[in-house]
Amino acid sequence: MAVSTSFAGAKLEALFLKSSSSSSSSRASLSSQVPQISGKPIRSRKTLIQRGAVRCEVAASDVSLQTDKLSALEQLKTSAVDRYTKERSSIVVIGLSVHTTPVEMREKLAIPEAEWPRAIGELCSLNHIEEAAVLSTCNRMEIYVVALSQHRGVKEVTEWMSKTSGIPVSELCEHRFLLYNKDATQHIFEVSAGLDSLVLGEGQILAQVKQVVKVGQGVVGFGRNISGLFKHAITVGKRVRTETNIAAGAVSVSSAAVELALMKLPESSNATAKMLVIGAGKMGKLVIKHLAAKGCTKMVVVNRTEERVAAIREELKGVEIIYKPLTEMLTCAAESDVVFTSTASETPLFLKEHVKDLPPVSPKVGGLRLFVDISVPRNVGSCVTDIETAQVYNVDDLKEVVAANKEDRLQKAMEAQAIIAEESKQFEAWRDSLETVPTIKKLRAYAERIRAAELEKCLSKMGDDISKKTKRAVEDLSKGIVNRLLHGPMQHLRCDGSDSRTLSETLENMHALNRMFSLETEISVLEQKLRAKVENQK
Repeated sequence: MAVSTSFAGAKLEALFLKSSSSSSSSRASLSSQVPQISGKPIRSRKTLIQRGAVRCEVAASDVSLQTDKLSALEQLKTSAVDRYTKERSSIVVIGLSVHTTPVEMREKLAIPEAEWPRAIGELCSLNHIEEAAVLSTCNRMEIYVVALSQHRGVKEVTEWMSKTSGIPVSELCEHRFLLYNKDATQHIFEVSAGLDSLVLGEGQILAQVKQVVKVGQGVVGFGRNISGLFKHAITVGKRVRTETNIAAGAVSVSSAAVELALMKLPESSNATAKMLVIGAGKMGKLVIKHLAAKGCTKMVVVNRTEERVAAIREELKGVEIIYKPLTEMLTCAAESDVVFTSTASETPLFLKEHVKDLPPVSPKVGGLRLFVDISVPRNVGSCVTDIETAQVYNVDDLKEVVAANKEDRLQKAMEAQAIIAEESKQFEAWRDSLETVPTIKKLRAYAERIRAAELEKCLSKMGDDISKKTKRAVEDLSKGIVNRLLHGPMQHLRCDGSDSRTLSETLENMHALNRMFSLETEISVLEQKLRAKVENQK
């Protein structure tokens, strides 16, 4: 396949040669760098794409023509296009989680749910990113993309993360993890099943994965591959919890926070310590419920409005829940022994100057006011740890509580992995089956062109005096013949992806039909996508 010189223009130079171009470069120096793959000069070639593998055939007769027509710079651009457009699109996850990244960095990377559509749009405007999704929770910040080029896609997304968070690329690279295709699929399935959580088997992450799909619906860029991946992940999460019972007795982040607080208090004060919960959202509500389950019969809840607190009060009738507005937060903190924070505030609610003048707590509860912050970004500034009368814990400190809980469910986790392996194969088969869609469209379009041309010939021979009814009958006849003829080939191009043998046969049929009917286009599908991105940037 020869790449058109119009495509190898200034826009392609911007796409592919940013790192190598400079004002001082000369044509001679470019010529010395170019067109070498494995030590051999580049020649004109036809490229055959076979399921991710690229095979080049030398078209000897074209070599002299191409040498005459293309300058060294144009050959370099052509080489770049060949390298980055003939690979299959990849699903990639660029992630930073509680396992690899400290909370100080995760809070800078966190993207509020309301900003997910904007983030998807910005990611998909990058040159090599086709689809995208954001999974941002207190324990992880993960970007899922369909990349036209793995290397360049990862580079662009990492630079975007650096720009939005203010964290240098070098620092992100120290903590990030990268997973591709099958590994990326397995990862999101493990996340949805609760296997990658700080608290093994916790259920809240499944709700968060569902929210990614809910927010993504209708957003340009939350495309077929990413949407299908997350929907399948939800199915996996449900199936693992149903078939393995991994969530039975599992603690959530909220319950682990309560356990941690009680571990740090003198045992004699567990029932009498004054509890303050700031935030009555999903996590705050769970904190309140777990406090009640541990025997706490009275607590103060600070929230922006009273509506949510009133609903929780109705649900927990045996517990005295006192509502206070945000304006009274510091007053309430002064009267509390333990402060739980779980709000979506992007700035700290408690700083050193807020806490240093609070009255000391009673020696009966240990003499330290405990701040248990399960928010990301954090609600309690790290500077508060400098105060001798306060002790601050965040989500990264919950590992102490989680360790004991983890051992009980390791066997169930192994059972869950078997389910994930099975579901991963099904998803990959479904994704592979999408390769036949362009062939189906091209075959039908090919047949339609022939039908329309032959119909026109037939009608012209029949003369101008034939009735509309006759014309319609002849047209219906031509359509019927084409549909009947196409029925068999179309059936052999479709499969549900559940049978790997059937899928293999389907892909073989696709390649055979492409050859028989000459359905291969002059420009590869990925090259067309890159061309479209260039045009959109004009």
